[in-house]
Amino acid sequence: MILHQQLSAVPLAAGGAGEHRPLIITLFAVFVAATLGLTVWAGRQTKGTEDFYAGGRQFSGFQNGLAISGDYMSAASFLGIAGAIALFGYDGFLYSIGFLVAWLVALLLVAEPLRNSGRFTMGDVLAYRMRQRPVRTAAGTSTIVVSIFYLLAQMAGAGALVTLLLGITSEAGKVLVVVLVGIVMILYVTIGGMKGTTWVQMIKAVLLIAGTLLITFLVALKFHFNISSLLGAAAENSGKGAAFLEPGLKYGATATSKIDFISLGLALVLGTAGLPHILIRFYTVPTAKAARKSVNWAIGIIGVFYLMTIALGFGAAALIKPADIEKPGNTAAPQLAEVIGGGAGSTGGAVLLALISAVAFATILAVVAGLTLASSSSFAHDIYVNVLRKGEATEKEEVGAARWATVGIGAVAIVLGVFARGLNVAGLVALAFAVAASANLPTLLYSLFWKRFTTQGALWSIYGGLASSVLLVLFSPVVSGKETSMFPGAHFAVFPLENPGLISIPLGFLLGWLGSLLSKEEPDAEKYAELEVRSLTGTGAH
Repeated sequence: MILHQQLSAVPLAAGGAGEHRPLIITLFAVFVAATLGLTVWAGRQTKGTEDFYAGGRQFSGFQNGLAISGDYMSAASFLGIAGAIALFGYDGFLYSIGFLVAWLVALLLVAEPLRNSGRFTMGDVLAYRMRQRPVRTAAGTSTIVVSIFYLLAQMAGAGALVTLLLGITSEAGKVLVVVLVGIVMILYVTIGGMKGTTWVQMIKAVLLIAGTLLITFLVALKFHFNISSLLGAAAENSGKGAAFLEPGLKYGATATSKIDFISLGLALVLGTAGLPHILIRFYTVPTAKAARKSVNWAIGIIGVFYLMTIALGFGAAALIKPADIEKPGNTAAPQLAEVIGGGAGSTGGAVLLALISAVAFATILAVVAGLTLASSSSFAHDIYVNVLRKGEATEKEEVGAARWATVGIGAVAIVLGVFARGLNVAGLVALAFAVAASANLPTLLYSLFWKRFTTQGALWSIYGGLASSVLLVLFSPVVSGKETSMFPGAHFAVFPLENPGLISIPLGFLLGWLGSLLSKEEPDAEKYAELEVRSLTGTGAH
């Protein structure tokens, strides 16, 4: 059943949350007020484009690693994965594994060369050895589309969380929640730029790790620190028995679901290295060494967090009746917090529910700020300045364009977020990963490591990967044909897989290779040699 049809039926909406709603609202308000104050402070330090886009390149490797963790551990991580594990056991945990393993690709192939080769955006790297205007237009378009897909997940998470906690049951109220989250997101970016966003992400990472540690400890305490007891109770309570702890509950029932699992895995592992809001974080540190160090820190922090999702997901499965875990699963973590704190109606349960929900809300706000900044930066820097103004805009005009782009992209995210309220956020993020891996990753890798790559190859790769992945999503069960689809009443899901990665990612690489081979343009060997030296050594990097 769709999330927004079930919220009013979930026990915690009418239980402890109702009695202690003033506490919940106060915690939300304190966090939003504190982070907006921080954003205003950071906004006063923002003087030009380098400050707005890259935070003045003043953050250390540890600080940036913390901020990357805050950017990466999204609503999908905290809400979506916990829900997926609670509903599907072993198969839900595959999201955690995929998200973590993806960092190895980012570390080994992208982080350092990207930091050395670009200035603010992915378009900078592509434009270094190719025709500026077409590749910057393509890079900007791709960045905006991927960011909007990712924003949908955060909006869905925000809608599920806040409507549940505030006891909102009317459709108008749920729409208003999504609108308010979007407005706060726009304020963060337009006022604070990268500096404000980075500090919000660092604070949010600390809060999220602390909150998750607390829940993990309480769940472990409940089962006397015995993982076997926890898993056994989860399997028994789920009603699925041993099958809950084995592969196949979600991705093994049919041949199509098995193929869908391969597609999902491919998207998760390759997607991180093409995510725009992660890529721009590498520009906020002063050196390539700091970029590498920041990824190492991020892997450590994110790895610890994903291990703790075992306690979140299986704890929810063990302690909450399956009928009480709403089907998309987006509220399993807050439900677990209330139960482990003492249950509905108890002060402990309400306090823990309020704390964890405030942390989840912090997670959403920090990530949507990073996503909006990535897309607005790409529009202003790549499309407005270098395509429309042909490099003639002043820094003040460029920052102004970025701020107006933030408003426009935020508005689009709000409208689409209204329709995505009933979808599992982990699944939505997996779609963003697929689009990023199909359009951005092939182009970046070819540009950095293949001498024969041309402008035509870049355009074919970006637009081909982008078009194929988005079209396949539109005609997939995610959008129509199922009860849990975005439009459950419609039926045009002619593509059977929920994730397009298996088709669109190889197609993106193939089109980049084919477009370069068929191109009449002669690759600039001298420019490639310069880029190679710069990407590997950092010589001449900004």
